Amino acid sequence: MKLWATLRDAVIGWRLLLGRAPGWRERFSLTRPGMVTALGLFVIVALLAVSVASVEYGAPTLPALIAGLAVLMIPVAAVLLALWLTRKAVGGLVSSLDVLVPAIFLLIAFVPLEGIIAALIGGPAIMLSWLALGFGYFRLARAATAWSRGVSASFAILAVLMLVAMRIALYILSNPPASPI
Repeated sequence: MKLWATLRDAVIGWRLLLGRAPGWRERFSLTRPGMVTALGLFVIVALLAVSVASVEYGAPTLPALIAGLAVLMIPVAAVLLALWLTRKAVGGLVSSLDVLVPAIFLLIAFVPLEGIIAALIGGPAIMLSWLALGFGYFRLARAATAWSRGVSASFAILAVLMLVAMRIALYILSNPPASPI
């Protein structure tokens, strides 16, 4: 039951964040245990996404499940890397947990939404989900940090670009090159 309350609080927290209302921090557990909880929920959602995607082919093997989970963890890696790079470029003290915990809860909604859009509508519509994700990152950066609009926008753009670039790199690396002959 506590997980449902955690998810409910995250939804309320994100509604407050997007509406620029105060009190959003109280809806997230911005601590290390809160981060572990957010990551645990993300892994559960990712495992469900892999299972749903493999319904047509049967139960995934353990290596396929691990590979699918690794691919779905790319958005978390992208936001971590974007946060690190932005903090290095701008300097100053920014609490990573203030940004990462809400960002992971945003990704809990993003991963299934992106999958549904890809399955039902197709490729170009996925860019709309990336725009929504970028806007969420922007609002989060504005609320959780002392960054200016420009730095917050740069963080959001960098996080989404890192997500896309990592996926493209993974796609390129997973497909062997064609024979030159």
